[in-house]
Amino acid sequence: MRVLCVTNMYPSAEFPASGTFIHQQIQGLRELGLDLDLLYVARREKGMKCYAEVARRLRKHLAEAAPELVHVMYGGIMAKVVSETVTHRPVVVTFHGSDLLGEPSAGVVRRLLAWAGVRASLQAALRAAGVVVVSEGVRRALPANLPAAKVQVIPCGIDLDRFRPLDRRACRERLQWSPDRFHVLFQDGNGAPVKRPALARAAIAAARARGLDAELHVLRGVPNEEVPIWLNASAVVLLTSLHEGSPMIVKEALACDRPIVSVDVGDVAERLRGIQGCYLARPEAADLADKLLLVSEGPSSVRGRETLTELSLHRVAVRLKEFYEATVQQWQPGLLAATCQPARV
Repeated sequence: MRVLCVTNMYPSAEFPASGTFIHQQIQGLRELGLDLDLLYVARREKGMKCYAEVARRLRKHLAEAAPELVHVMYGGIMAKVVSETVTHRPVVVTFHGSDLLGEPSAGVVRRLLAWAGVRASLQAALRAAGVVVVSEGVRRALPANLPAAKVQVIPCGIDLDRFRPLDRRACRERLQWSPDRFHVLFQDGNGAPVKRPALARAAIAAARARGLDAELHVLRGVPNEEVPIWLNASAVVLLTSLHEGSPMIVKEALACDRPIVSVDVGDVAERLRGIQGCYLARPEAADLADKLLLVSEGPSSVRGRETLTELSLHRVAVRLKEFYEATVQQWQPGLLAATCQPARV
């Protein structure tokens, strides 16, 4: 099967840590024998103006590669443009979180841009032949009149060869961390307010006030191949986000058997269910500190890796391939939603 993948998240020379999970997903599909072509929309490098040339570039790729299906690997304006431009073959769109949930904690300008992106996502979802969401929480943000049969919940997979338990002391030595402090890892990504770094700092301050020798480390811009070192050097991973889809850092931490303290966001509750040494907390500094103290008093590792079999890169690629095949088989040209307008915003 020939597939054209369209994404605005992908590792580049300027941003090597961006969209690593998209790159891995594409590689997993190629290993199954799919013939994949890539159209990269350089949003971070060029800004919003990059979307003005998507339709032209897309038509060129369609003519040259003649794919049987187009997979847009993030929502927003990009997905809307692709779903409107491609009318003679099926389009699948994956939604990851903010592209359907918005950014309510951001500043005014960013909130407005995110709102416009959500509207575009809802329209793209209605026009698409198939929709992938990374969690049930993201599914609930889809238009109410979207046929359930064309939606699949498929979280992004994990490279279980890369993310695995490593010697903690060696990892700390490599990062020049103190061997004995309680190291807390917090992924801040690109500094988005939705991650609530102030809440993470407040939780650490509250834990220190109660006698825990905690140190907060912010994971940002670290190449993916080095992230396992940071994870294995850490005593715990802390997540305080306002909303998420299916946070990769949680799955990566579990693959390394790292304890996790998180607010109830995205699919985290599902991921942590039944794993001793991992805790859900209220989005309050005191309760987060309570859970950090529980981790400090418990085992230094958890049994998280054994829960991730179905989230290996191979298993996720198989599920996507099966969804592609079903979408192509069931697709009928011209069968779009009657209005192609979102039921709610």
